[in-house]
Amino acid sequence: MTRTALIVAGGKGLRMGSDLPKQFLPIGGKPVLMHTIEAFYRFDEEMKIVLVLPQEQQTYWRELCQKYHFSIGHVLADGGETRFHSVKNGLAYVEPGLVGVHDGVRPFVSRQVIERCYQLAETKKAVIPVVDVVETIRHLTDTGSETVSRSDYKLVQTPQVFDVELLKRAYAQEYTSFFTDDASVVEAMGESVYLAEGNRENIKITTPFDLKISSVLVNV
Repeated sequence: MTRTALIVAGGKGLRMGSDLPKQFLPIGGKPVLMHTIEAFYRFDEEMKIVLVLPQEQQTYWRELCQKYHFSIGHVLADGGETRFHSVKNGLAYVEPGLVGVHDGVRPFVSRQVIERCYQLAETKKAVIPVVDVVETIRHLTDTGSETVSRSDYKLVQTPQVFDVELLKRAYAQEYTSFFTDDASVVEAMGESVYLAEGNRENIKITTPFDLKISSVLVNV
């Protein structure tokens, strides 16, 4: 079965307080995005990789690939107005089989999680990695707030892996602001999503604090 990684990287670095988009910030001697692509290449060298980037960032990315002698093959697709539109653009380059949609700024996804999600998706059709909530959670109400059971909640990660035809049908729907990830798009079509175990290190790098953590994780 054909496996594709659709990597979405449209960040502008605003929360990072940087003029350089966060996917291009260096960790461990090279840009974050290269670490992310390498994670999927290490899992399966035959996997097709589709990278979705805003048009205005693509020339810079090509320059980075030359600078760092980055030679892992990938197809570039244009980013859209929102993550939804970016994924939809990327899906135009995806062949039938399985596709894992992954955040470009999650470079520390483990091989085990990638393998688990793709294997489960062969039968489950829609699989997302999650981890337990370890903090106490409070729910905001009209009168204040209240504690809720953290065992009733999970933190969602990527890659979110789907049967390609299923995901393409889901992305044929009209966009709404409720679509915050691929699972929410699929569920809006009435489909169920299967939860798989993620890895705690699979953080999304969005703040300077995340970058500090990354400088440690990249050497682990």
